[in-house]
Amino acid sequence: MSATEESVRVWLVERTYSDDEQNLIILTYATPDGEQYFRKERALTSFSDVRETTAAVDADPDNLGSVDDPDLQAQYAAEATRMAEKHDPDDAI
Repeated sequence: MSATEESVRVWLVERTYSDDEQNLIILTYATPDGEQYFRKERALTSFSDVRETTAAVDADPDNLGSVDDPDLQAQYAAEATRMAEKHDPDDAI
């Protein structure tokens, strides 16, 4: 999705591997205030499967979840802010 008035820029704050399914990476992006997150799951089909993970994405507001835990909100805010200060949105991470 390209940046539009309806989209919300979110920054990569967490990358984890699924315990439930083999070869599944979970990317979590969050707003700079840490109040909302966007989760993206990516299956790795092979070692030659090359898809870059960018520092930020523009997400549809309907696809954002709320971060209700104050500690997690602070963690996401700190990491999103750090990413925004160090990287351009399209930087490969």
